[in-house]
Amino acid sequence: MEDQHIELLVRVASFYYEDNYKQDEIATRIGYSRSMVSRLLNEAREKGVVDVQINYPMSRCNDLEEALQKALNLRMVRVMARGTLGNSQMLRKLGAMSARLVDELIGEGARNIGISWGTALWETVSAMRKANYPDTRIFQIIGSSGSVNPEIDGPNLARYLAEALGGQYFTIPAPLIVESPATREALRQDPAVARIMQATVSLDLALVGIGSMDPESSSWIRSGHMDRENIRSLAMQGVVGDVCGIIFDRNGHLPGHPIQNRVVGIGAEDLKRIPLKLGISAGGMKTLPILGACRAGLVNCLITDEVAAQGVLEFIQQDTKQHAALMG
Repeated sequence: MEDQHIELLVRVASFYYEDNYKQDEIATRIGYSRSMVSRLLNEAREKGVVDVQINYPMSRCNDLEEALQKALNLRMVRVMARGTLGNSQMLRKLGAMSARLVDELIGEGARNIGISWGTALWETVSAMRKANYPDTRIFQIIGSSGSVNPEIDGPNLARYLAEALGGQYFTIPAPLIVESPATREALRQDPAVARIMQATVSLDLALVGIGSMDPESSSWIRSGHMDRENIRSLAMQGVVGDVCGIIFDRNGHLPGHPIQNRVVGIGAEDLKRIPLKLGISAGGMKTLPILGACRAGLVNCLITDEVAAQGVLEFIQQDTKQHAALMG
């Protein structure tokens, strides 16, 4: 029976990686659902049937890196040269670049690592090379998104990263947003949740996505936690994005919005105390969110693309001119 299952994994992996079939095409061929094909591909990677190694040429924009690092007082910056890449290709390449930096940071001693959720983080974790760091501990630092794509949710990302590094992982048995502040406080008192929250005070590194308030790209909408009207309302109040469910404006201010009292996860002050907070985000839609996240101190290391980097620097230049005009 085990041999037959391995043969199935080999067949599915061959269709996907060698023949370039899409997952729904494979599902039709073998008579399984698309979600089952996705699970089989994950299992093929986990059992070593497939060893995926992405070798993108890592063209970087050094001038943009230096300008962003200085303008936002960041500890480290990587800006990927995007060229003509489409969004999905860009994210895969960004993930590969991010994985290399995470490798470096772990090699330098980062062992307690927090992770949020999102597509950019999924691409990063997927690009990690197998390593043997049994003393690494991976913590989910915000509740589960309930996303239609569970692969990009916190519990799975924590598990995949721990498996890649040969370490342990710990998840939060709670949703990202609950119905009331009272429910949130009750969950935070639960021993299983409290243990993870307490562990976040000693993290060496946090891997976080940077969310947008744009209705077309908002992870809040995709996960069903907000509708377009909620997002528009926040945007009208100056909110441009979020990190770990913590919302902020373009100047890095954290508005006291009621929704924050229903978010289960790491708080702003605890996140700020983590030495390395690596934000992974790119594309034109993420320009203001990246700016606000860095100014808020929720991110102090950044991996992005040249489109977002140029946009951030342009906004900084505009703000500088407006400030000079007001002072003059």
